[in-house]
Amino acid sequence: MSNTIVIAGTDTDIGKTVFATALVGALDGVYWKPIQAGLEGETDSAVVQRLSRLPTAQILPEAYRLKLPASPHLAAEREGVTIDIAKLRPPVSTRALVVELAGGLLVPITREHLQIDIVRLWSEPVILCASTRLGTINHTLLSIEALRSRAVTILGIAFVGDENADTQHTICSIGGVAQLGRLPRLDPLTPDALARAFSTNFDTTALGFGGRASP
Repeated sequence: MSNTIVIAGTDTDIGKTVFATALVGALDGVYWKPIQAGLEGETDSAVVQRLSRLPTAQILPEAYRLKLPASPHLAAEREGVTIDIAKLRPPVSTRALVVELAGGLLVPITREHLQIDIVRLWSEPVILCASTRLGTINHTLLSIEALRSRAVTILGIAFVGDENADTQHTICSIGGVAQLGRLPRLDPLTPDALARAFSTNFDTTALGFGGRASP
């Protein structure tokens, strides 16, 4: 099995970075965000390092850092940057590599390439993060359909948010995918609280990985 896991989302602002943080921390792995659009405040890489407590060497630098918080294609154009698709291939790592995408699957990376086109070229398995809020059934099933139509392997769905048992079951039943677990919203969101919540609700061995001991 590949040691790379791609973390995709059904939308933006659904807790994908928090889930990626918990996963890479549990695996004692390496985190990589190919494109960061929006540099004001903490970047996703900075959030992952703070909450996972991983060494700096296990947080790989982004291929592109764009100031504008917008779709990568637009942010790059505004800054006169040409995104080279070849630079977005996941790096080789001896550890588990967790790759977090930018926003949803059909986000444009360039005027010619959607994010899902890049995922298809990688041929790496995907965990799809989905919220449990209203509207998630439609968004998630459409995302599953988009991945399947491009022959991308879906490891399963990681839900984020308050429990919504019927919605979670409906998505996985109709979509024909595994429910990997649900990460509750945490307040306060601390490294220890996140590690405990992930350990309680997810099993990394089911993905073919071991992982470090939880606190």
